[in-house]
Amino acid sequence: MTVTIVGSQLGDEGKGALVDLWGGDADIVVRYQGGDNAGHTVVEGGEEYKLSLVPSGAVRDKVGILGNGCVVNPRTLFDELDQLRERGLDPDVRVARRAHIIMPYHRVLDGIEEEAKSDSSLDAGTTGRGIGPTYEDKAGRRGIRAGDLLDPEVLRERLEYVVPQKKALAEQVFGIETGEEFDVDALYEEYKEIGERFQSEDMTVNAGDYLGERLDDGANLMFEGAQGTSIDIDHGIYPYVTSSNPTAGGASTGSGVGPTVVGQGEVVGIVKAYLSRVGTGPLPTELTGDDEDLADYIREKGGEFGTVTGRPRRIGWLDMPMLRHAARVNGFTGIAVNHLDVLAGLDEIKVGHAYDLDGEELKTMPATTERWGDCEPVLKEFDTWPEVDWTEVADDGYDAIPAAARDYLDYVSDEVGAPVYAVGVGPDRAETVELTNPFDN
Repeated sequence: MTVTIVGSQLGDEGKGALVDLWGGDADIVVRYQGGDNAGHTVVEGGEEYKLSLVPSGAVRDKVGILGNGCVVNPRTLFDELDQLRERGLDPDVRVARRAHIIMPYHRVLDGIEEEAKSDSSLDAGTTGRGIGPTYEDKAGRRGIRAGDLLDPEVLRERLEYVVPQKKALAEQVFGIETGEEFDVDALYEEYKEIGERFQSEDMTVNAGDYLGERLDDGANLMFEGAQGTSIDIDHGIYPYVTSSNPTAGGASTGSGVGPTVVGQGEVVGIVKAYLSRVGTGPLPTELTGDDEDLADYIREKGGEFGTVTGRPRRIGWLDMPMLRHAARVNGFTGIAVNHLDVLAGLDEIKVGHAYDLDGEELKTMPATTERWGDCEPVLKEFDTWPEVDWTEVADDGYDAIPAAARDYLDYVSDEVGAPVYAVGVGPDRAETVELTNPFDN
């Protein structure tokens, strides 16, 4: 069977913890989109593993696949694999031959373009890791794929076609001096060696065939999305979005497994009990002004700093129209709510139940980001709950969660129309209260 893990908000929902929790019942964990802009932290036995490209299941000795919907920086991939091996793990990670490769010139151009936008309302706050330019080349049919690195003649041909274009763009449009990042010969030598390492370690697969055969043999597949629904390129707050589809539909297009297969499995939406965001753009429930001290408190308590960038995240109350939108787009069969413990001990707890847009109450997000920015939150207050020993709560189970917090969870579940499968009350896998294992459904 398949289980798809999807971020229901703006990323940073704690997806890695749930992939880690349920990944023990998966045979293969598949990343289906994004690249090394997708910071995820897995805590195992007090050991913290910060990953940006390697699928979270690698910590659980599962086969990890970077699907064709991913963009792969081989330098990052090898660095992460080597670091995990130095810590005593033996990760088995395969790269889809149809996955596109992030080249050094992509990173250079990404930084230039973001700098050019920095004083503009179109600044998307990217990580500068070349993700967007690589997807642009994919759509423009001038990208270089993992399979191309295995054939030196094809690699040379691809580089000789695309690099002069990138060099001209950098020099003539952006007016910068170019170096080895735009040198065909230097790139050819480095990426030919990367292709040789791919081959020597048997790291590439025809992902659709490989996954289809494993499914036919009865394997359990977990699809791991990066980022979140509201920064999906099609369904998010465009243009403040990522360059791929973190939504559940991306699990099919980004892996080669058919939509009827993914659709017959479980789709679990990961929800942070409040809202956080790295980057620019509107945020109707953001805590600002008189609430900035509260935002600072939640940020520090929740460790709300980007895994990849280290940037402080913006903080807001839970945005229910955003979650209703995510539930519709993804078709959640269940949800997991993380960081419930962070809200403990507050003097007030609120939720953005709806929006007020020009006097009209909206229960879901408008289609355009400009109209979303015009929305005012309609706030609903909840009873607060005290600090407790969350380790004991995790040991004792759901009924040990304070009653007011369970009311909060019931509200979220009712509004999105999906049951709560798990509740995160701390960063470690053992600090998750599990109600349902989706692989058992």
